[in-house]
Formats: sequence, structure tokens, C-alpha cells
Amino acid sequence: MTTIIKYDASMSARWDEFVKSSRNGTFLHQRGYMDYHSDRFEDCSLVAVHNDKWCAVLPACIDSDTLYSHRGLTYGSWLLPLKHFDPVMMLEVMDAATEWMRAHGIKRLVYKAVPHIYHRYPCEEDLYALFRHHATLIESNLSTTIDLNCPLALDRGNKSGANAARKAGIKVGPSDDWSGYWHLLETLLDERYDTRPVHTLAEIELLRKRFPDNIKLYTATLDGELLAGVVMYLSKPVAHSQYIGSSPQGKERKALTLLFDYLISEYGQLGYRYFDFGISNEDHGRYLNEGLVRQKFRLGGRGIVYNTYEVVL
Repeated sequence: MTTIIKYDASMSARWDEFVKSSRNGTFLHQRGYMDYHSDRFEDCSLVAVHNDKWCAVLPACIDSDTLYSHRGLTYGSWLLPLKHFDPVMMLEVMDAATEWMRAHGIKRLVYKAVPHIYHRYPCEEDLYALFRHHATLIESNLSTTIDLNCPLALDRGNKSGANAARKAGIKVGPSDDWSGYWHLLETLLDERYDTRPVHTLAEIELLRKRFPDNIKLYTATLDGELLAGVVMYLSKPVAHSQYIGSSPQGKERKALTLLFDYLISEYGQLGYRYFDFGISNEDHGRYLNEGLVRQKFRLGGRGIVYNTYEVVL
């Protein structure tokens, strides 16, 4: 018999241990990350219990009559253990969860599947269970990923640009200058897109202090001047880049190209399987930034999707 209970704060330590031992959980699913923006989202995470033992957890929030997995995260499936959990159990968990949702007035489930590159062991039983519950695909975003076991070389133009930046004396590597880089990033986003980073400086500093092994900043500098930067989110087997920015001088001198050349090599040597550049979409996947995705392809990336499904209850 599988039952569903709602997560509460007293379960925090047990939740984190379950996430760490799961096949598909990342540090984004730990409570220290999920709860930093608890003021924006009403948590409604679920725990599936079988024979008095936790067998799966679902990071989730609720808004009106819709359960989301999770609006504050890039992805957030049912997180599953390595052992003692098979497809039959997954169907039982999904059946029990949909019954729980109906009993609590929830009419719709919006489900962000964890992309397969983040799985530490194959973990797509949930996709089959979604099919059995007549889920529909409502959003598909295209990310660009390098397989670090057999990385493709930079194209000729990027290879030339990286070499030129290296010869010019541009230095790349890890940095603690979060304040300086956030100022550059905010200026760039404001001037080009009239927007701001999703995280404030205070939020990203809080998160990197909570997860120092998972959130790191890398920059490119010339004679002490900050030219470009990338924030890395690290969840083995994936090294994921985000908050990518370059000053006008950095663009001219190909600082970002050199920085990516360094990062791709670095994380391959550190034993990561994938280097993920992130999505190139807007409007829930309907718009593809063709220029951006081509830049990522020229660095050796190829496409994988981040899919979102809907189940009407």
C-alpha cells in the first residue's frame, strides 16, 4: 500500500538525505535551495510512503488548484531511489498521488521532468507513468550540451578566438568577485534586455554559501579588468553554465570563448559527463533564439530538451 503525505519542515533532514541518495535529485532539490524563495511559492512537496518507508519525493508548490513541480526550479520530477523501486511501484505512486490531489481540490498537475543528463542512473519511470495518466506535453525548451566523454572541438572561428584571447594575456579561472560580476551582469541585462538576473546578489551569495561545492563563479580578466564571467551549477554528472555575460571589450577580445574553452576542459578532467549551456528559448519554448543556439553549437554542444507535462485531474 502506497500513501502520500505532505512535506513539512520537520522532515527537512530526512528529505535532504533522500535527495542525495536518489537517482535523479540534484542540490536544487535540497531544502536549503528550495526554501530560499519560500516567500514567493507556497510549498506543497509530497512524500510517497510504502510499507512505512519513503519511496519517492516530489518537490512541488501550489497555486490555486494547480500543483507545480516546482515553479521555482528548472526541473523537479518525482525523485526516486536506486534500489527497491521499479516501474510497478512508480505507477502505484502516481495513482496514489493523483488520488491525493483530487481529495485536496487540485485539478491540474504541471510536471517538469528532470532531463536525462542529470540522472546518475537511468530514471524515466515517471515519464511512463505520466503517459498512463494521459499527460500532454505543454512546454519544450532546447538546451545545448557537450558529452565530455567525447567532446567535439570548437569550430575554427572559436578556436582562433580563444587562441587570440590567450595570446593577449586574458586570464581565466575561478573567482570570488561576486559583487563585481553581478554589477557587470545587471548592467548588461538592463542595457540589452531591460531585465535583471533572476537572483539578486544577496540571494546568489546566500545560495553559494549554502552550496559552496555546487555554485561557483569563473571570470576572464585582462590586467585586473573584469571582461566576462560564467556561474557554474554543479550536479554530477552535469556542469551547467548560467548567468553568462561579457563586457563590450570582452566581446571584442573573445574573452568568453577562452573562458568556455577553459571550463569545458576543466570539467571534463574533473570527471563530469556533460557540460550544459542551458536553454535558448523564450515564450515557454515557442521561440528559439537562433543566434544564441548556433553560438553554443559552434562551441561543440548538441541539443537536449527540458520538457514540461500537464495532467488534468
